[in-house]
Amino acid sequence: CFAPSLRRTLLKVMSSTLHSSLRKLTLRFNGRSLISPLGIVRLLEIFFSCTAFSLAAVYQSYDGNYGAWSMFTWCFCFIISVFVVTMELISLDAALPLSWQDFTSAFSMLATLMIFTTSIVYPATFIPSCKSYRCGYEIGSTVMSSLCFIAYAVEVGLTRAKAGELSNFLTTIPGLLKVFEAYVACLIFSLLGQISYYRTLPGLEWCVAVYSICFILTMVIIILTIGRCLGSLPIPVEKTLIAYNILAVLMYLTVVVIWPFYNFRDNPRPSCNSPHDARCANWDNQMGITFLSFFNLIAYIVDFAYSYKMVFVTTPA
Repeated sequence: CFAPSLRRTLLKVMSSTLHSSLRKLTLRFNGRSLISPLGIVRLLEIFFSCTAFSLAAVYQSYDGNYGAWSMFTWCFCFIISVFVVTMELISLDAALPLSWQDFTSAFSMLATLMIFTTSIVYPATFIPSCKSYRCGYEIGSTVMSSLCFIAYAVEVGLTRAKAGELSNFLTTIPGLLKVFEAYVACLIFSLLGQISYYRTLPGLEWCVAVYSICFILTMVIIILTIGRCLGSLPIPVEKTLIAYNILAVLMYLTVVVIWPFYNFRDNPRPSCNSPHDARCANWDNQMGITFLSFFNLIAYIVDFAYSYKMVFVTTPA
């Protein structure tokens, strides 16, 4: 006797849910998104990144690992920027099952770091050895890449949360630092991939474990934030993040002592006749990891300071 009533209730709920979903999926042209300061900056990002990889592709000036990285960076940033502009232009950004503001903020910070790296690596790799008409295209790619970096840096400044403003986590200084910390860890892993002897030394294995643990936890925080899951965890999120930052600082403090001790004790830079000498390359990779470790240590310290200020100083008791 309850079946007809239950059926009507289920149909009503399903109809309401479907109607709500369709309302969210309604395409509405939002021309204002293109003429706002943020929209103009994003259009410039698309233009500069597209021009950069187009100039490099004319004479296939992207051979080798660094060339492939540069081409990937320009294409990746171009594709995601086009996606962001398109979603906001047709007002579909609100229908996506993620925090759009956190996603765009994290991407702009990541793109800034990737393009910055490319703007240094690409000319350092290709321009010094260039002696033909291809030089103009490679210099052009470098200029466009540098302008693209400036555009993404401006976007980070436009979307960053201002003091006293209620906003999403990844638009704050601690949130942007999370992206920086994860990116620096990726650079460390890329250099570690060219070094194998660390597997035989317990001290260096500990350093690699620190890099891995901090990277994984930082990525989990970023993914949970973009997926709107961080705030639903049954823990005091802000204080947990502060505790994690303290742990990361302590772990990286051990790394910046142990890594140089094992790698540079009685090990000065060898004199090499060729820049491609394996001994010099290994030594340079070790030094690069050392500097990147210090960068991440500083980032985690600043992250802790800002997080502590936001939770215990800015927030009223």
